[in-house]
Amino acid sequence: MRKNPEANLKLQYKKVLELGGIISLFLLIVLFQGLRAVNLDAVDTENKEIQIEVADIPPTEQIKRPPPPPKPSIPIPSESEDIPEDLTIETTDLDLSDIPPPPPPPEDDGDMNIFVPYDEPPSPKGGFGAIQRSLRYPEIARKAGIEGRVIVQVLVSEKGRVVDTRVIKSLGHSGCDEAAVKAIKAVKWNPALQRDKPVKVWVAIPVIFRLK
Repeated sequence: MRKNPEANLKLQYKKVLELGGIISLFLLIVLFQGLRAVNLDAVDTENKEIQIEVADIPPTEQIKRPPPPPKPSIPIPSESEDIPEDLTIETTDLDLSDIPPPPPPPEDDGDMNIFVPYDEPPSPKGGFGAIQRSLRYPEIARKAGIEGRVIVQVLVSEKGRVVDTRVIKSLGHSGCDEAAVKAIKAVKWNPALQRDKPVKVWVAIPVIFRLK
């Protein structure tokens, strides 16, 4: 088999290489000629002077504060004669005769400050309604329309008797307080029990004053 001379690339290789070299040489010559036409001389540029103006800053006013006041001197007593009299403390005689004596100590409350534990509190026979039924409303308090509650601290003995009473909350009317105490003393009491043993204890009893 024979190759077609037109299709044989080896036969045209030299021609293509020579043609490529001629074109490259031509382009280089054109490039060098173009660079010679370009002016590469340095161009003088005008330097613009920049002027900076410095403005005068007005001085600030400084407020001068007054100095702090001096600390007061503390006079110290001294027996030296070289120290002036205005620097020493004069001795003074205090008259304690006008001072009233101290108040007397509070009255002893006796058994009131002693707490006795109990299993069953003391109770009036007939219930607390018996106290209200025994209550006699003071006529002055009735006309004045006074109502409220008086609380009385009652000391009930082992035999169920009212030994002592103290009004711990009053209505501001002595007649109501006295009536409440009388109503409590007018009824009989069951003593407090501690393990089935009667004991003497304090108990607070309210007495109500109410107008129908």
